[in-house]
Amino acid sequence: MKDGKIADAGKTPPTPEIRQIDATGSVVIPALTDIHAHIYWGATALGVKPERAASRSGTATFVDAGSAGAANILGFQEFIHRPSPFNTFAFLNISFPGIYGFSPRVMIGEAENPKLLDAETCADAAREFSDLVVGIKVRAGRIAAGDNGDGALRRGLNAAERAGLPLMCHVDLEPPRIVDILDSLRPGDILTHCCRPEPNAPIDDGQIRDAAWKAKERGVLFDIGHGMGSFSFQTCRTMVDAGFVPDLISSDIHCMSINGPAYDVLTTMNKLLALGVSFDAALAATTSRPAGIIGHPELGRIEVGQTANIAVLKADGGAFPLFDVSGEHIDFEGAFSCQHLIARGALVPPADMQN
Repeated sequence: MKDGKIADAGKTPPTPEIRQIDATGSVVIPALTDIHAHIYWGATALGVKPERAASRSGTATFVDAGSAGAANILGFQEFIHRPSPFNTFAFLNISFPGIYGFSPRVMIGEAENPKLLDAETCADAAREFSDLVVGIKVRAGRIAAGDNGDGALRRGLNAAERAGLPLMCHVDLEPPRIVDILDSLRPGDILTHCCRPEPNAPIDDGQIRDAAWKAKERGVLFDIGHGMGSFSFQTCRTMVDAGFVPDLISSDIHCMSINGPAYDVLTTMNKLLALGVSFDAALAATTSRPAGIIGHPELGRIEVGQTANIAVLKADGGAFPLFDVSGEHIDFEGAFSCQHLIARGALVPPADMQN
């Protein structure tokens, strides 16, 4: 690497001027892309600093999933995106103020009030900030939208259509029913929290719903979005055993999940590996596929001439225990931990060594 880019790949004779990293017994991969995180730290109660998760998880690209709406995406650009040492992007919330009432003691759904959900305003902001906005986000569920989930989903789809962008749709409890959400999503749209516990999950009574199969067949993408309450080993096990492997692996790190049970996207990836997902499939779900979805395929590969975003992983049992949101625990000796992270050509120190 030189001047922040990958200068060469192959056998290069060592010289005193070249710093070397010993990756013996490790795998060298493109740094991970977490397509569902909440990093609008300081402006939203749920936001966390990406530095807390980056080096421990090998993540150089963070996509904020709807923390900001049209009212405050400028702040995300100025105070998070521009000064960040990482690659940062955002799904823009259909709700004008974004996620404004999310904390351990205060929980107010930003999609409950239809007056806050203006599709034209959202689409206009997405176009204005097109360098960082990669999609539209809607939280369509009872917790986030009250009884307005169907309306919020319709307006989110309207905004996404106007802006020419994919929609990421959150699902929690009814209403709306997950089958109605799945039937509404377009090819390229994303259902996040796809392995949430029953009810209102892609599985029903231990079987994958027909609506989920049909959505997958027409190109709807299924994203983990672990978070504090949205990943069940049982749901994921049922899907994987049936050959229904999620397309995207993401952490949904925020103020109530970064210290467990989600921790970060690498820990989430380890949980999929523990359930039998192949390393190649899990790697694609955390590198090339999310990078392509956000329009930056170069971030999901190692290529001469491109910016150096590289992670060195070692299968040593992982950094964190593998629990789901129900408390089920899996022991997995093959879990990976991150030994080194290079983001934009710079070696990222562990979080406890950063200012």
